Amino acid sequence: MGTILIVYASRVDETKGIAELIAEGVRQSGHKVEVKTAQQIDTEEDLVGYDAYVFGSPTYHGEMLPSMKQVLFMAERAQLKDKPGGAFGAYGWSGEANKRIFDTMNYIFKMKMASGPLMIKASWVEDGVETAQDYGKEISEMI
Repeated sequence: MGTILIVYASRVDETKGIAELIAEGVRQSGHKVEVKTAQQIDTEEDLVGYDAYVFGSPTYHGEMLPSMKQVLFMAERAQLKDKPGGAFGAYGWSGEANKRIFDTMNYIFKMKMASGPLMIKASWVEDGVETAQDYGKEISEMI
């Protein structure tokens, strides 16, 4: 059994809701999960010791939130190479943050990434609950 760290930044708690649904999928797979806000990550040491990582931020004016950018700067120094990973975040129409986080984890950190970033606008839209839980299960299977 592994432990997955989910770190998210959120403005109006929709990204938080998606993080919690991903965590449910991880638990359904039999793994442990810790869900933290980006503000709870103070140093790269806070990122050490997990078996997989999932980072998320909403897209706000085409960008991820600054607190998630700070987490990514710390994650670069945390030596996450070859660790399983995924990216997500709520968005209105474009979802650039999801893609940028995913690409950073994939191409800069050299992590083993899920099939793609989780691209749902909100947990309550269409099949958002199931889709987010399935993403947690997908990452769990990579451990």
